[in-house]
Amino acid sequence: MPNLIVTEKPSTAQSISKALGITKRRTGYLEGGNYLVSWCVGHLVELAPPGSYDSKLVKWSRADLPILPKTWQYLVSPGTQKQFEVLRSLMARPDVDSLICATDAGREGELIFRLVYHQCKCKKPFTRLWISSMEDAAIRDGFAHLKPSTEYDALYKAALCRERADWLVGINATRLF
Repeated sequence: MPNLIVTEKPSTAQSISKALGITKRRTGYLEGGNYLVSWCVGHLVELAPPGSYDSKLVKWSRADLPILPKTWQYLVSPGTQKQFEVLRSLMARPDVDSLICATDAGREGELIFRLVYHQCKCKKPFTRLWISSMEDAAIRDGFAHLKPSTEYDALYKAALCRERADWLVGINATRLF
């Protein structure tokens, strides 16, 4: 059963694939050994614009401020829909029983992976590859020491708070001024 490795960028997927000896190219992913390696191309999933919450918010009006969503909505970025569908289909494959989050080590990388994971409604377990070097030896060492995803829950929550705070301040301040 292959593990699905999800990276942030195609170049990272290439580096990881090289270090692990993965050579078969497919549409939107690489395959070899016990792995499928795909990528997010940055932010595949983003916060919905105000008009998604209420059609009256499409037009800017001070009377509608502040805009404070009760529940947050996310959309797949139109320009990355094709790659999102690749990831969704890979996550749904019955032979894939677990994932490896290999996005950039940091708050933003954690957010990028988890938003895609949740938007795909994936429930499969995942572990975290946390490396700061893309050298082959560092990649292989990182795979030998994968961490439980739960060790990064607080990082994800911090990223989510920052993203939503940025949205709230950005939308409301821009429309106010």
